[in-house]
Amino acid sequence: MNPKFVRPSKFLSLVLRHQPQKYDLAVDQHGWAGIDDVISAANRAGIVLTHRLLQEIVADNDKQRFAISEDGRAIRARQGHSIPIDLELIALEPPPQLYHGTAQRFLPSIRTQGLIPRYRLYVHLSLDIQTALTVGQRHGDPVVLTVKSDTMYRDGHPFYRSENGIWLVDSVPIEYLIFLDP
Repeated sequence: MNPKFVRPSKFLSLVLRHQPQKYDLAVDQHGWAGIDDVISAANRAGIVLTHRLLQEIVADNDKQRFAISEDGRAIRARQGHSIPIDLELIALEPPPQLYHGTAQRFLPSIRTQGLIPRYRLYVHLSLDIQTALTVGQRHGDPVVLTVKSDTMYRDGHPFYRSENGIWLVDSVPIEYLIFLDP
């Protein structure tokens, strides 16, 4: 990521996914906030953000974390929310296996509870092992768990795919996880 994008991008994640109220930002039921309002909130917080910079951040983000509305007036995060919003996702049949990257230190809890969203609305799953490994590395000594998504889906668990290809699910019970013990 371009270094000039880091601070404003973190601000966007904070206000669009977790704490819009901290900056007096209104987010609608689907997670959209007015771009002018987001820019004003950033500037009040001492973060330089312009329309052009915001457009560059959205376009350059390798994970495509943000979306701009069709009319160009609003922005939202594609997933990762801890605030209750409706992303208007449609349940889809997932591929046979998906992957979840985490840190070794979380394995004891996962072995008893399965994968739970904790402070987010959904558990995030990846299509490939490398992406899951990258996610796991952000949290410590990485481990990748395989999710038997085909079985889980057949058993009635809905899966959703965000606009940027991340698979989302309410939780993953233990019986659908494959642990590769070292």
